[in-house]
Amino acid sequence: MGSLPQVVEECFGLLKLYSDGSISRSPNISFDVPFINDNSILYKDLIFNENIDLRLRLYKPTSIVNSSTKLPIVFYFHGGGFCFGSRTFPNNHNICVRLASILQAAVIEPDYRLGPEHRLPAALEDACCALKWLQGQAIMHANVMDTWLGEVDFDRVFVLGYSSGGNLAHHLAVRFGPGSVELAPVRVRGYVLMSPFFGGCERTRSEEERPIDGIWTLGMYDRFWRLSVPTGATQDHPLVNPFGPSSPSLATVDLDPLVVVVGGNEILRDRVENYARKLKEMGKKIEYVELEEEQHGYFTDHPLPAAAQRVIQFIKGFMADNRKLMMLR
Repeated sequence: MGSLPQVVEECFGLLKLYSDGSISRSPNISFDVPFINDNSILYKDLIFNENIDLRLRLYKPTSIVNSSTKLPIVFYFHGGGFCFGSRTFPNNHNICVRLASILQAAVIEPDYRLGPEHRLPAALEDACCALKWLQGQAIMHANVMDTWLGEVDFDRVFVLGYSSGGNLAHHLAVRFGPGSVELAPVRVRGYVLMSPFFGGCERTRSEEERPIDGIWTLGMYDRFWRLSVPTGATQDHPLVNPFGPSSPSLATVDLDPLVVVVGGNEILRDRVENYARKLKEMGKKIEYVELEEEQHGYFTDHPLPAAAQRVIQFIKGFMADNRKLMMLR
């Protein structure tokens, strides 16, 4: 009789990969974050990929402050190391409520497939599909599209991503390029990468000197990558390390404006700063924001994080500046 399969990778006791390739994932995840029900924001779930039953959550303010203008659209891609995360998690839901309220925007949070059941590039394919879904809505006749989307401005779309979602935001910016012509009449105006989850075989100084970041550890990050990269790949895979030895050069790639945010006390701090600096040296339109003393959970780990409030206000300014540039053209 053969031996039972052994656990070869484990995350928080919730996700286990066994020696025979089988996977167990617990549906029972406890959260210390309360679920915010804000009567000023409405939300509903929609299917954006019927083939694999992928859903997104659409948020909108119950009343529009400026009724003469349509709502901008904000895509929010959640974090979770490409192994965890859902639009239904209270921390993700709460931040989308705040984004919709403060930015006076329609917020779209799509789910995407997770590793190790679905390794990269599955998550990126799903992120692209979500944007394509919006394009499909935009070209539909008014009496066919979702009624909530009759109140939005398809010409003012912004893509936000946190942690692994920030990684996705980078690859979406590269994939669709300036003006997002492929998505017309949808027009992405800018991307915000919050603590984008990048990696690399060569350690950065902050990874070596700060291997623990609140509840996060460098070993945990390595485990997330082992569970999510294509089988046999390393952390220098192009979807992990934008400046790795096998990654396509970004020197001649035009990009829409980028904002990159990171906590000053994060394990990822140096890797994110290096990313922003290299793009800046290439002449890209990029703004780097470092939150002094903040760790990785600054955006979603608390019900009303002060750092998240500052970041959202910065995003609000970024969107307003973009609108002023549109009016000048």
